[in-house]
Amino acid sequence: MEERTKIHVGLDVHKDSITVAAAEPGREKARLIGKVAHDVPKLLKVLARIGMVEELHIVYEAGPTGYGLQRALTKRGYTCEVIAPSKTPQQAGNRVKTDARDSLELAEYSRAGKLVAVWVPDPADEAIRDLSRAREDAVNSRRQVRQQLKGFLLRHDRRYGGKTSWCGAHDHWLARQSFEAAAAQTAFTEYWQAVKSADERVERLTKALQGSIAGWRFESVVNALQALRGVAAITAIGLVAEIGDLNRFEHPRKLMGYLGLVPSEHSSGERTSRGSVTKTGNGHARRLLVEAAWNYRFKARIGKEINARQEGLSEAVRAMAWKGQLRLTERYAALQKRGVQANKVCVAVARELAGFVWAIGLQAQREKGAAA
Repeated sequence: MEERTKIHVGLDVHKDSITVAAAEPGREKARLIGKVAHDVPKLLKVLARIGMVEELHIVYEAGPTGYGLQRALTKRGYTCEVIAPSKTPQQAGNRVKTDARDSLELAEYSRAGKLVAVWVPDPADEAIRDLSRAREDAVNSRRQVRQQLKGFLLRHDRRYGGKTSWCGAHDHWLARQSFEAAAAQTAFTEYWQAVKSADERVERLTKALQGSIAGWRFESVVNALQALRGVAAITAIGLVAEIGDLNRFEHPRKLMGYLGLVPSEHSSGERTSRGSVTKTGNGHARRLLVEAAWNYRFKARIGKEINARQEGLSEAVRAMAWKGQLRLTERYAALQKRGVQANKVCVAVARELAGFVWAIGLQAQREKGAAA
């Protein structure tokens, strides 16, 4: 059935309720169907009153409820898309927002073809992404408890003389700290135990994440991306888990835009003004790329660690990785020589690094397809 002859159904989905609206083919305004509990069987009864399974095109915005509803409806034969909220048209003069209005607008915008659907990962892909984000949360929690311990030590004028904290020498130094007041000693011990517990949690999640990709459909892509400088196992897994199938990006610029690494622009008439990067799309993958870009401040070389990661990879992948390292180290040095602020340099390098991630990822997928 052609898309223009379908009934477009907009769902405003919340934790406890779903508001339903439908837009019939033509130019008539959408009509509000009603609100039901967030329960798939109850929603199916409402949808059955609107039309046959093959007659409906259902949309709802991505949100905290995830993709469970989309998968449940798709399993039953419905055409259901999850919409990117950031790309939903906004009316400048509209100052009223309700569940009913949201569902009506979604139905009408879907009929007009003005909505952009997000990529829905497979359950296996989403599971690895969840594990990757759990490790990221654990790292952030560890950073917080480390700062709390450092703040306590600074208040008591205890200063570590070494160059690097949170290493073996620093741990030995912490073990020698002693405080006269029993309350202060207890506080210090609790802070230190929290740091140790956080370290153990990160280590457990790291091992689990590295073991989770065995047999994963993107395992070859993860291995190939590790040929790049600054992209070790955890970074490669995180990037692939967040980005997904690279074939959905027809050009590397599409990937750069998805990651929010392209400059914003406000132009009118003959006046062109470009600002900071948009920071739209996937912030997790963007952060990983920016952190990886920091490694290109050094001169280009293949060290022991990168050489080990490249073992077993094809000559084409290794050549792309070396080409990328040469280009990005030169780019970093050139921007730094011009006096560009360091964070901006890393973002610019990360944008180009995304292009090499796209190229190497597609090469790995092609090689896997040819070997199958």
